[in-house]
Amino acid sequence: MENLRNKKGFLCDMDGVIYHGNQLLPGVKEFVSWMQETGKNFLFLTNSSERSPRELAQKLSRMGMDVDESHFYTSALATAKFVSSQSPRCTAYVIGAPGLFNALYEAGITMNDVNPDYVIVGETSNYNYESILKAVHFVQKGARLIGTNRDMTAPSEKGIIPACRALISPIELTTGSKAYYVGKPNPVMMRTGLKLLSCHSAEAAMVGDRMDTDIVAGVETGLDTVLVLSGVTTVEEMNKFPYRPRYVLGGVGEICP
Repeated sequence: MENLRNKKGFLCDMDGVIYHGNQLLPGVKEFVSWMQETGKNFLFLTNSSERSPRELAQKLSRMGMDVDESHFYTSALATAKFVSSQSPRCTAYVIGAPGLFNALYEAGITMNDVNPDYVIVGETSNYNYESILKAVHFVQKGARLIGTNRDMTAPSEKGIIPACRALISPIELTTGSKAYYVGKPNPVMMRTGLKLLSCHSAEAAMVGDRMDTDIVAGVETGLDTVLVLSGVTTVEEMNKFPYRPRYVLGGVGEICP
């Protein structure tokens, strides 16, 4: 654990690591305070595309934690950056929440429900059959299909709920097209996270609750990995994967000395 505590920087997932819905998880305040007091570089690297960094900072503020919005990077921002670099000033039909729409607007991508270049899907509570039909139609007409992340499920206060890959599946199955997923474990998002963290991979650790996104992303990027059991993964499920995290902890509070 001393080796972990001596890391210069931490990339941390949020859902299942920092909170469930609007419920802060045990030990989180102590962990964040420890990082701030010891001068650690830290970045909340979340696959959730629903909220902007400012909204995430305000959410933590309502839970009693003061964290500047510069410490947040979302799959919505990563998706907007990727799509705009691939096709500057393109258009998109979007199924998602305000955090995704705002990121795309700021990257110069405009909304189009007639003949979009892309269909982009993220988490949203406004998911409905009509939006699926439109997305299917546009993909069949040649629009490229993008998912903000490949999470199938997400933890919430009410239990496990469908996430991006579950929402995009009907479109993939109907059209035969496979989406390109930008969020973790995509190296596109991980490299940006390390750059924002101002750390080399050997100096940082990845903390998350998912083997198929957080932990594999850390392993493939050369970071030490920390699986916390406060989210969607159990020890039994962890053992089904061919790779292992460096550390397995009950929650992030155990990182504090």
